[in-house]
Amino acid sequence: MSSPARIEPEGKSTRTRLVDPWRVSLWAVQLVLAAVFGDDGLAKTTQPIAALADRFVWPGQVAEGLVRAIGASELVAALGLVLPTATRILPHLTPLAASFLALLMWAALVFHAMRSEWQMLLINVVLGLLAAFIAWGRLIKAPVGSRFED
Repeated sequence: MSSPARIEPEGKSTRTRLVDPWRVSLWAVQLVLAAVFGDDGLAKTTQPIAALADRFVWPGQVAEGLVRAIGASELVAALGLVLPTATRILPHLTPLAASFLALLMWAALVFHAMRSEWQMLLINVVLGLLAAFIAWGRLIKAPVGSRFED
């Protein structure tokens, strides 16, 4: 006996999607933000303050320890955006790192607004929203399971 034909609703396909656009989008944003924050974090932790002041202005006007701490935080968060998801070891750290960066960008927005550095606000908003997108995406829309849960 033959099995009954399966009737699919119009527009529906029985093919399995090979590429999930949410996962691809999240990975793309994760890699871009990791590169941006990794570059900035490396600069803030290794370059002389005078060189940073030429690039960013504000590092020459705040305590050096604050600049170095922000840089180290950005470096760790950049690694946290990629490594836990890529290795599937403690993947819950990726949305945590993204949430941290979103909060850091909120603090940067307030800092730059208080100093009337209006040209920086759009950058802070865009980076903060992208970080929030990763946090939401990796927590809710396309979470990554741990390799040890399988």
